[in-house]
Amino acid sequence: MNHISSLIIFLLFSAPLLTGCSTKQLYTFDNIRLVRPEKQKTERAPSPSFLIHEWQKTYNRPGLVRAQRNGKEPEIFIDPKTPVIYFDTRPFSTERAEYTNFIYRIHFSEIPFSLFPFHLATGKNVGILVIITVDRNRHPVLITTANTCGCYVSITATNFLPRQAYPASWPAKEQPIYGEILPTRLTVNYPDSELRISIRPEVHRVMNIEILPPRAENKFHTETAELLPLKILHSLQLPDGKSTSMYYSNWPLRGHVKGAIKPWETLLLSLVSLDLYVGMDKEYGRTAETGNPFYTSLLPWNRKASDMNDFARFLRFYDWKL
Repeated sequence: MNHISSLIIFLLFSAPLLTGCSTKQLYTFDNIRLVRPEKQKTERAPSPSFLIHEWQKTYNRPGLVRAQRNGKEPEIFIDPKTPVIYFDTRPFSTERAEYTNFIYRIHFSEIPFSLFPFHLATGKNVGILVIITVDRNRHPVLITTANTCGCYVSITATNFLPRQAYPASWPAKEQPIYGEILPTRLTVNYPDSELRISIRPEVHRVMNIEILPPRAENKFHTETAELLPLKILHSLQLPDGKSTSMYYSNWPLRGHVKGAIKPWETLLLSLVSLDLYVGMDKEYGRTAETGNPFYTSLLPWNRKASDMNDFARFLRFYDWKL
């Protein structure tokens, strides 16, 4: 989100309310897991792994999206016993070049309720997107992360992106993202490098992004995540043999993740954003098909320009010149 949005949120909420996103904690080695996707052919795009803290708490584990019946209505839940990463590719073009996005999506059962620290995004079925943008030569040029509500977007360049494509006055090393400090630029030295995303427990925020050589020493216990096509989220099997989508199909919730309403965000941010379902997790796809823009700025007049579903326009909004 842009600086004006940041100012609005700062004025709305005092510092204690934001501690749920920024509180630094100490973690024990035994309760950390490195979740790696099963082997895949991504044509030189670095495969993301996820460093998960407080693994002993099931709501911190990226899991399998499943469906069940709750009376007559299908209900979506996340099964933490099975680590899963959902994957897709999508081409896009700008006025200067053509690119491909490698899209990775993970989901957690919930952000648990907490007052101290305050968890603004308390809710169920929450998720994270990691998007690796590669150029025509299959070199990764950008790494974009966002929670699947469209919140906390970050964009990190690599050494393959020419300097003239950067936004004006881009920081040399770090960027603040609502309490987290993430890199602005990473160096990819190997075609099979590992992209490691560290996830803050409970609030499921991206708290670090690293590029590691393919045979870097791993000090953590490793879990292998099944890699499933993103489109499978439209056809989740029900116990009666029928299927349902992870997303609502009818207005006014069309394109939102079922069961993912965020009560605190609705209460505190819906007036600012002019969106009653602000903070609710969404489908990432094409707005004309999903019926729901994946906007990344709270300001209503930026809704279309900041829509990550149109990735070229989204990059222009944040002043990237790809």
